[in-house]
Amino acid sequence: MQVFHTESKIIITCNKRLSPYLQHEVEALGYKPTRVFQTGVELQGTVTDTIPLNLNLRCASQILYLLKSFEAENPQELYDELVKIEWEQLIDFTGYFSVTSNVNNEHILTPLFANVKVKDAIVDRIKSVKGIRPNSGADVNKTVIHLYWQDNKADIFIDTSGETLAKHSYRKIPGKAPMLEALATSTIMATNWDRKSTFINPMCGSGTLAIEAALLATDKHPGLFRMNYGFMHIMGYDEQVFFVERRKLKDKATKAVDFKIIATDISEDAIDIARRNANTAGVEHLIDFYVCDFEETEVPEQPGVVMFNPEYGERLGTHSKLEVTYKRMGDYLKKKCLGYRGYVFTGNPDLAKKIGLRPSRRIEFYNGKLDCRLFEYELYEGTKREPKAE
Repeated sequence: MQVFHTESKIIITCNKRLSPYLQHEVEALGYKPTRVFQTGVELQGTVTDTIPLNLNLRCASQILYLLKSFEAENPQELYDELVKIEWEQLIDFTGYFSVTSNVNNEHILTPLFANVKVKDAIVDRIKSVKGIRPNSGADVNKTVIHLYWQDNKADIFIDTSGETLAKHSYRKIPGKAPMLEALATSTIMATNWDRKSTFINPMCGSGTLAIEAALLATDKHPGLFRMNYGFMHIMGYDEQVFFVERRKLKDKATKAVDFKIIATDISEDAIDIARRNANTAGVEHLIDFYVCDFEETEVPEQPGVVMFNPEYGERLGTHSKLEVTYKRMGDYLKKKCLGYRGYVFTGNPDLAKKIGLRPSRRIEFYNGKLDCRLFEYELYEGTKREPKAE
């Protein structure tokens, strides 16, 4: 089964509402999506095609390569179809594999049962051919097989990513209520920041927004921070293809910028964590970190983007204190950031009203299951002027 050279359907998944930014990334790499949906992008390609996708994509979660589509009404029919697949040509009998699934079938009360049926079919097939069974378990750091089973329609995939791509592998210390890296990148992309003008991130927390901005500005991709993917554990894998693609990432990444990226937080611990994460990402030298109240954050004359990701009352802080904070954020934007574009990411629309500025755009996102908005504010000089009397 030559999956590295045989075209099939590829599904690139992402968190809900990130697919427009994922689509842009996929197309920039020269691929042509055949379908874009709320949680992903579909295209045609080989497992070899998934290698540069895995290394380059910032907004993706998993990259799935379709092995087979079939009808299955119940677990036995699922098993009967799966045991026909030549698993011995995909998974080494001395290897290790895991199974994940997305199941909605009337005969399945828990996805774990479906996972067991998939595992049994793979093990039984390989044992019947090779006489030895591979090991299996819950870890997704080797070969990963994914089942998508809705009603009577089943798709079985190789998960070429393994561990999720949504985490970019540099953030060793998450801090409090961290923003997922894929979400952070997508929100920055949504601002249409040109990647060559000032980027200010007050209340930076663990530094994810500032770090992702620096990575975007220097064209450094997540594949530079990771050395293990699901495709590496499929029989027929040629490691030279991986190293060629990784060399391309190294060659195109730059080491310096000629503008300021500024990250501030009132917490010394937060800034320490942010610095450490930026150091792991190799961009600490590009970011000016300061411990201060956000209202004291430097605003360079060269305009650009100022971006807040404040608490919004779901897990941290109290609502009354946050009302004051949001009002102060609005004052900071309209008094100190004229000429910039301001952004506030929040899951609390009532608190957003306390900012006191009229947003030019409200861009929809989810943070986990929480419905969120990225509010955009055009901070023209006139925003601080009082209307003239008639």
